[in-house]
Amino acid sequence: KNKTKNRPYNSAAHTFFMANPEHMEMQQNIENYRTMAGVEALQLVDLEARPHLESYSAGVKHYEADDFELAIKYFEQALREYFSEDTECRALCEGPQRFEEYEYLGYKAGLYEAIADHYMQVLVCQHECVRELATRPGRLSPIENFLPLHYDYLQFAYYRVGEYVKALECAKAYLLLHPDDEDVLDNVDYYESLLDDSSDPASIEAREDLAMFVKRHKMESELIKSAAEGLGFSYTEPVRWEIPFQLFLMGRVPSGVNVEGAEVHGLSMGKKSSPKIDRDLREGGPLLYENITFVYNSEQLNGTQRVLLDNVLSEEQCRELHSVASGIMLVGDGYRGKTSPHTPNEKFEGATVLKALKFGYEGRVPLKSARLFYDISEKARKIVESYFMLNSTLYFSYTHMVCRTALSGQQDRRTDLSHPIHADNCLLDPEANECWKEPPAYTFRDYSALLYMNDDFEGGEFIFTEMDAKTVTASIKPKCGRMISFSSGGENPHGVPVVGRGQEMCPLPVLQERIQADEVIAILDREQQGKHELNINPKDEL
Repeated sequence: KNKTKNRPYNSAAHTFFMANPEHMEMQQNIENYRTMAGVEALQLVDLEARPHLESYSAGVKHYEADDFELAIKYFEQALREYFSEDTECRALCEGPQRFEEYEYLGYKAGLYEAIADHYMQVLVCQHECVRELATRPGRLSPIENFLPLHYDYLQFAYYRVGEYVKALECAKAYLLLHPDDEDVLDNVDYYESLLDDSSDPASIEAREDLAMFVKRHKMESELIKSAAEGLGFSYTEPVRWEIPFQLFLMGRVPSGVNVEGAEVHGLSMGKKSSPKIDRDLREGGPLLYENITFVYNSEQLNGTQRVLLDNVLSEEQCRELHSVASGIMLVGDGYRGKTSPHTPNEKFEGATVLKALKFGYEGRVPLKSARLFYDISEKARKIVESYFMLNSTLYFSYTHMVCRTALSGQQDRRTDLSHPIHADNCLLDPEANECWKEPPAYTFRDYSALLYMNDDFEGGEFIFTEMDAKTVTASIKPKCGRMISFSSGGENPHGVPVVGRGQEMCPLPVLQERIQADEVIAILDREQQGKHELNINPKDEL
């Protein structure tokens, strides 16, 4: 009875969380449901899940487990469902349409112009189905390269089960959208070398389902672009056919070699490369300041664009900042007033650099200490900019000092984290193995840094994980003067396990709060005598 009663609520919570993976309270609710008697993981069903996306996810999971027979089954099922839903999506476009550019009450056109307008509206709607079907419920952005990825997985899966003709058909299908992909071109040559004498490689063509789709898609695209010029409306292609990673074979097996014993190198989804970063990745630049100790680079931290440094703060500076923290921190500051923004089991107190400077100017805390907060954040920015060898200036989006305190009586049998696994500039979706770069994530951030001031607490390690939000790739113990910095995207999911008590200062990548802090510093630098009135509105810190 309890199982039946709980199922609708659990599924509703799970459905909401699938569309809102950044919602920490719902994540906590789901964890509580999982621990309730009689509630099984199978009961957590996404009520808005789309069949082809669910089948695709199942195919990926079986592929990761090297169960290629089942992976093929689910990827083929996903394709059947995809093309069925594509037909339905296009049919729903056959009706009244409206262009946002037109005010129809004042719209005047001849018969032929009106017919052309309506036809193009229908065509644009149908052409957008490719984006619609690649977008998970609740998301704004589609999965990049979604449809071609089915064939990329299938070409390798069919190879692994010995069906070389089907592997070749899928590889050639993938090349319809990526004709210059050298890795898959090599695969085609390799698969052809595996065919028996009765098979003519030239007669094996790309999968017909994708061939027909691509032909129609390209024709529609050309027609829409031509019409856009003639009818005067703007149009952007709904998806980008990009290659976030490849599944490929390295080298060809010479004739006469037993294929079963040949060495094959493939990149499975479990070993997928990091999400695409639209800039050159470099590191190892100078640290700029004396006494700073290099600890680990990206490779040693098992990731991309990561660095761990010690002695960014001296022991004396840690004590000074720790002292000023007690005079300026407020519960919920920086978290829209929420006392426990990430977990109900800990209290969060914080203060911005502008608030520290304001208190220092008013004499409520030592001005020297308040300015140290500002200067240290500048120091961190310069270090990050130099170490990662950035060819443009980093700007601040937020500078915050925070203290996390475990609440007494609420620490037994905790299953949550002090700060759940997340990425800074995108919404981490572990189920889909994606990170969606869309609001409410801070999509404008490029790099993040955390600088610790103390270590007199239990737990509270900083951890990096894979995109599954479970597999820990690196764990870092906080201590005075230790700084961890990393690029802010889905390549660096991170979080904080259960913490006792501690502070962390976080210079991150420009909002009005930081600009005003810069203005305050400029005024203090110019001030020779007397006390100038500062026009600071505390609300600007929110």
